[in-house]
Amino acid sequence: MDREQFRQIMDNGVWHQNASLIQLLGLCPLLAVTTTLVNGVMLSLATIIVMAVANVAVAALRNLIPHEIRIPVFILVVAALVTVVDLLFNAYFHELYLVLGIFIPLIVTNCIVLARVEAFANKNPPLQSLLDGIFMGVGLLWTLALLGGLRELIGGGTLFSGIDMVFPGAQGLQLLPADYPGFLLAILPPGAFILLGFLIAWKNWVEARAAARKPDSGADQASALPLADGA
Repeated sequence: MDREQFRQIMDNGVWHQNASLIQLLGLCPLLAVTTTLVNGVMLSLATIIVMAVANVAVAALRNLIPHEIRIPVFILVVAALVTVVDLLFNAYFHELYLVLGIFIPLIVTNCIVLARVEAFANKNPPLQSLLDGIFMGVGLLWTLALLGGLRELIGGGTLFSGIDMVFPGAQGLQLLPADYPGFLLAILPPGAFILLGFLIAWKNWVEARAAARKPDSGADQASALPLADGA
């Protein structure tokens, strides 16, 4: 694998094919779990682990899996990995495990995981599949972290609330005054939809500006051509 292929996999996962902002996959955990930054980040990390290992497993076994039963096999592989992650969260982050609840087991049916296993890992070698799983997860991570941070800040004026469930003794940040009444809509599902719409609009705006800054090579070449006789 050369540097250009590595860069393409990274750019697609983190930005150009972002699962949350472009493909709009996995909206259930995206909208339900991101009430705080910590919740969004930790669920994203669990998803990254499952995606990376599942991609490697499927890529390594893709020539041994009959085409007709590939989807059930993919689900079994993902389900086994999710079971391991679920037990680890229950053992080491029990309070957070109770907060995330059903959304850890639901990684089994997450469209992002199954889509990458089917579309990429089933057609590529293990190394590329590993990187695809990691960077697709990183794209999900920064999206959930940003959305969760915005909802937490606007909704309650805090950041890193619940960090003590991951690092005992740590405390979140009170960024707005203690008497800040909070904005309930931000931490409710409608607020998540609204903020997600703003994030999608922001990404489209950034890409539009980047495209506008690129020189229009086609137009430059056309203007450089001599006019035909009689024009």
